[in-house]
Amino acid sequence: MRDDLDDPVDLPAQVRRVVSLVPSLTEAIAATRPELLVGATDWCTHPEGLAVTRVRGTKNPDVNAIARLAPDLVVANREENRKLDVQRLRDRGIAVWVTRIDTVHDALTSLRRLFTGPLATPHVHWLDEAEAVWSAPPRLPALTVALPIWRRPWMWVGPDTYIDDVLRRLGLRNVVPAPRYPHLDLADVTGLRPDLVLLPDEPYAFSSEDGPDALGSTHSVLVPGRALSWYGPAMVGAREDLERRIAATGVWAR
Repeated sequence: MRDDLDDPVDLPAQVRRVVSLVPSLTEAIAATRPELLVGATDWCTHPEGLAVTRVRGTKNPDVNAIARLAPDLVVANREENRKLDVQRLRDRGIAVWVTRIDTVHDALTSLRRLFTGPLATPHVHWLDEAEAVWSAPPRLPALTVALPIWRRPWMWVGPDTYIDDVLRRLGLRNVVPAPRYPHLDLADVTGLRPDLVLLPDEPYAFSSEDGPDALGSTHSVLVPGRALSWYGPAMVGAREDLERRIAATGVWAR
């Protein structure tokens, strides 16, 4: 089999032990094939009470700890995890399946490939639900928005990202022109006059006391980062949650 990067992945006839290095993939596997999951990162917070061995972080996984778990497969993501760590695992003879997810369509396609292929799970109900939810046309007014993911320094979501595609499918237009996650001064972004700034609670924990204070007269709304960036079961309820919070601001497009 080949992963999303078209790299060959040598798998046993049946995968029985999986380590996940991506929080959203951990949740997806735990919701679908929980008996397979033996390890996850410290950042894998869903589902609550997940009782598996922790293998440190997404950017600094403990390769030795992973090897001791003797996984048949490690699942990773091109953006979340470092190529160096993937190679270190492969050099130890550990099979690694790397996902590439830059859009909602990518997420649905990649997750189906993972479950129907290596994880041998032909039908995943929450994937069907997520596909139906995100195939609906936009329901929000056509607002212009900006979305920071960090403060001190400010970092923003730009084009060519999963979150940007989520915004587009909600009917919103991201004013940030630079691709991926650019460092831009706050004044440069507010100068683009977005109708609304969305402030997520992860990776930077924006709150009512930390974020809106810097925006002056620019409208903002607090949103759950998980609804914006977690591909997996969270996709099922994410759209309704985001639409409700944004609509409740009463902000309309200029």
